[in-house]
Amino acid sequence: MIKRDLLLEIGTEEIPARFMTLVIDELPRMARSGLAELRLGFGAVRVTGTPRRIVLYISDLADRQEDFEQTVKGPPRSRALDSDGRYTKAALGFAGSRGVDVSALKFIEVKGAEYLHAVVNETGRETAGLLPDFLSGLIRGIVFPKSMYWEEQGVRFARPVRWIVALFDNAIVPVRFGNVVSGAVSRGHRFMGPGTVKIDSAGSYETAMELASVIVDHRRRKEMIRDGIAKIERELGGVADDDPDLLEENAQLVEYPVPFLGSFEKEFLDIPEEVLIATMKKNQRYFPVRDRSGRLMASFIGVSNNKARDMGVVRDGSERVLRARLYDAAFFWNDDRRVTLESRLPQLDHVLYQESLGSIRDKSERVRSLAVWLAGEIKEPSLVPSADRAALLSKADLVTGMVFEFPEVQGVMGREYAKRDGESPEVADALFEQYLPRFAGDKIPSGHVGAVIGICDRADSIMAIHKVGLSPTGSQDPYGLRRAARGINEIVWGLGIDVDMGGLFKKAADMLGADGDSFSKAADFCRQRLYNQLREKGHGHGTASLAVSSMGLRPLQALRMLEVFDEASGEPWFESLVLSAVRVSNILNKLPDGDRAAQGRSFAEFTSDQERALSEALDVRSAEVRAALDANDWKGVCSALSGLSGVISGFFDGVMVMDSDPAVRASRVGLLFRCRELFDSIGDFSLLKQTVTA
Repeated sequence: MIKRDLLLEIGTEEIPARFMTLVIDELPRMARSGLAELRLGFGAVRVTGTPRRIVLYISDLADRQEDFEQTVKGPPRSRALDSDGRYTKAALGFAGSRGVDVSALKFIEVKGAEYLHAVVNETGRETAGLLPDFLSGLIRGIVFPKSMYWEEQGVRFARPVRWIVALFDNAIVPVRFGNVVSGAVSRGHRFMGPGTVKIDSAGSYETAMELASVIVDHRRRKEMIRDGIAKIERELGGVADDDPDLLEENAQLVEYPVPFLGSFEKEFLDIPEEVLIATMKKNQRYFPVRDRSGRLMASFIGVSNNKARDMGVVRDGSERVLRARLYDAAFFWNDDRRVTLESRLPQLDHVLYQESLGSIRDKSERVRSLAVWLAGEIKEPSLVPSADRAALLSKADLVTGMVFEFPEVQGVMGREYAKRDGESPEVADALFEQYLPRFAGDKIPSGHVGAVIGICDRADSIMAIHKVGLSPTGSQDPYGLRRAARGINEIVWGLGIDVDMGGLFKKAADMLGADGDSFSKAADFCRQRLYNQLREKGHGHGTASLAVSSMGLRPLQALRMLEVFDEASGEPWFESLVLSAVRVSNILNKLPDGDRAAQGRSFAEFTSDQERALSEALDVRSAEVRAALDANDWKGVCSALSGLSGVISGFFDGVMVMDSDPAVRASRVGLLFRCRELFDSIGDFSLLKQTVTA
């Protein structure tokens, strides 16, 4: 079978960088799935592109489909033949629907009954005839976060499509999208290349485009940017920020990357570096540069899409644009410091948090009350006044000019302005650290003040949004509650803060006037997020479920319990104990009503050594478990349970619980009720059954 290469280039107006990243991830899956459905063999599938083109390249594509044979089940013999043994209308219709002569039908036994079957053979078609529909389907199937209509109504794409190249080796594949018909002519770089580029074959495409100053492969463009940055670093004696996302974005913004060095006035370095970095990265897509000691330099590295004869012109233009942004930042920096953060608090009354939940000032006051309560629960006396002060000022920087202009530096400016207002280091740092962690894997607060504010702010959000019925659904989470719950758990685990989220939610619910249903929904939401995070850490379903069912509103204790029980789960005594706990539960759940009277009763007389041994062990081990639970000593809990495990096993091995003598049966059932009471004080051990029997 002959194999050929297939090229599809969709030429467009400039597509946003983030759209291109999604297409590069998704289009290969779509292509492979479509080829498999068509029964076409293929080699590598590669998708790349530039801001002006999406490129699909498939190597070693078979020139025809594989032949296909399928045995299709039809009606049973009772419906396929009449009383004279002739084929019925049902049989004839089945043969016709499958395109075979009735003489080719045969009966095959299926589960004891005979059914009429047809063997359908389909000769593979030539690939060239299948490609127009295949490629058209791919183009129409690409999904973007936002699409637009142009010219023909009903034709949508991220940006208007201007040309299409579709080649099967050197043969044009006829494809139409809107009013654009495919051909073998592409377009070069807007400034450095020819207007049109003739593509002779799929295999020669990238070489032809490079001669037209278009580096099609985004991975090559990234390497070119890295190499250019490295050269500038050596010449400058500095180090550019290593930011993979910024590198990817720059690679998707250009067709021929040309890194260049720019600079700005050193006076701007007096502005907090986070503002300078945000201005360079977010607004201009520049790489900030630091000296060897890590201090920010008055330099940046940009990436041009044009190798100009005089790169100084490109540099000067970029510096002018950045300088204008930095002058704005300098103005806000100086203007904001004319008043204190505390004096800005009344302005928060005019900033809406949510239409049913009042202003940001209202939210801040709730968080302040929660923070004072939580700081008191942590039992660090010096923490209460700092948490109170930090919570009071926590959102004041939202109404500064700097944060209004550069929203990404909220918290950063709160910290900087607080320092200049004479606030304590703990309070100033907390105004920034309240937002940590900002994303999965981000650092957590370094101190307890920022941690307390961050936990309480997130808890208030979770409770408030559930109160107004806007809890997350599917992929929709406009208020970031999933991220908030994750952040709480990461802070708690990272700093070892034993937060009772049930108590915190109760306080939040009381301040909000939320009902019990809202509280339950918020609590269940946090338990589910906790379970997901524990599973992400590699813990099993059973032990994670037990920890959450037992300690789901105390994330620190849930993790500590889980770690100890996970370690114990590989030991023989643990498996025996879990199986015994499940057996206890099964017996008690099936008890007749008359035997349930044994619950809560004490029995002084036993008829066997196993009963006496279990009763004595329960006296000792129950006390040990209660003491360990009160101290959050999970190793102590396991130690007590390990001493009980063999005794319960011996009890089941030595006696018949459901004895015919009512008094003996009541005594033994009473012991099982005591066992279950002990197990229930820890959690639902039936959740571990699959763990120990897997």
